Amino acid sequence: MSDLQSCFKRYEKKYLLSPAQYEAVKRGMAPYMKPDAHPRYTICNIYYDTENYALIRASLEKPVYKEKLRLRSYGVPGSQSPVFLELKKKFDGVVYKRRVTMKTRDALRWLQGEQAGDGSQIGREIDWFLQFYRPEPKVMIAYDREAYAAADGGELRITFDTGLRARSNELDLRTGDHGVPLLDDKRILMEIKIPGTAPLWLARLLSEARAFPTSFSKYGTYYTQFVCGGRSAVKKKEVILSA
Repeated sequence: MSDLQSCFKRYEKKYLLSPAQYEAVKRGMAPYMKPDAHPRYTICNIYYDTENYALIRASLEKPVYKEKLRLRSYGVPGSQSPVFLELKKKFDGVVYKRRVTMKTRDALRWLQGEQAGDGSQIGREIDWFLQFYRPEPKVMIAYDREAYAAADGGELRITFDTGLRARSNELDLRTGDHGVPLLDDKRILMEIKIPGTAPLWLARLLSEARAFPTSFSKYGTYYTQFVCGGRSAVKKKEVILSA
């Protein structure tokens, strides 16, 4: 959570690490990376899709271009807390993320068609997406993140996500970050975010740790396991929403 940027353009590489690989990578990157300004936090997302999951089904076919819409918060928000409504697009391996920041209540009213967007360029892009796809909330996915930034002030970022969990009911960020596990083992999801080529030290470190990139998708994993695989992503919890 190192900034409040509204636009990102970068490469993102994902790795599923064993606990031993995680420790090896952490040791090896220590001279080059430092804890982010906000080193540990929980991310909560509501993913939006068409009624028949057209967006994630297309994404899993690995097209040259794909896009998705999600509502994101850092921690469990209240109605007046800031959240991020994000359009995430990927073209030819490059990730483009465009987002607007607004209060939770206003974002939900916008998504439900009860009020207009913010009128910005990104807001108009989101309006087009909403009108074209008519998306609806499909799943809440949360995870606990450990974040690092380049010690030399560069744009390289490395994050580690644990406790990946999802639920298909209570699709409101204000109802908490609880859910059922997405992964059945103790693997850690590492993401490397960089505007260009990875530095040589990092390439060597990943090779030594025998860490190889994967096409792992949190939403894709939910769809494969819970929608197609028949697992239940319902986890009940009593929560009182803030006014």
